[in-house]
Amino acid sequence: MIRIAITGPESSGKTTLAEQIASKLNGTFVPEFARNYLLERNGIYSYNDLEVIAIGQVNSCEITLSSNLLVSDTELLVMKIWSEFKFGKCSDSILKLLENQTFDHYFLCRPDIPWEEDPLREHPEQREELYTLYFKELTNRKLPFTVIEGEQSERLKKCEAVINSLKTTL
Repeated sequence: MIRIAITGPESSGKTTLAEQIASKLNGTFVPEFARNYLLERNGIYSYNDLEVIAIGQVNSCEITLSSNLLVSDTELLVMKIWSEFKFGKCSDSILKLLENQTFDHYFLCRPDIPWEEDPLREHPEQREELYTLYFKELTNRKLPFTVIEGEQSERLKKCEAVINSLKTTL
């Protein structure tokens, strides 16, 4: 089984891309746990809620698959960066979960698409700054990743090529 994570700053096309990859390649789509969690709380959360969200995301990715491809619409690097950016710190629990996270490849979405307003989104002017944090974290951790940018059709085509190459190497 190939495990793919879609990551990057808010409103960079993660959900759309994850859904399209899963649909086109007959994969299992794992939604972002934080979205429903925050919707149930009218977008109000605290530092401690981030641990609950992180555990929920991990549990969502531990599902039994009916396909050979898992596509997760976020991962724990998002939790680390979100926590540090919002609260200036990250819990040891999230850091431990991040260290134990296993994905075969990460797609880092560049925020080169228009911002889409959403009551759960917080940083429209800081997407590039956040993107840089993701890029540095992925690089420093030596995780396998591909930057995804451009029009939606280009994004999907690039992801499909990378995943097809992973199928022959994994």
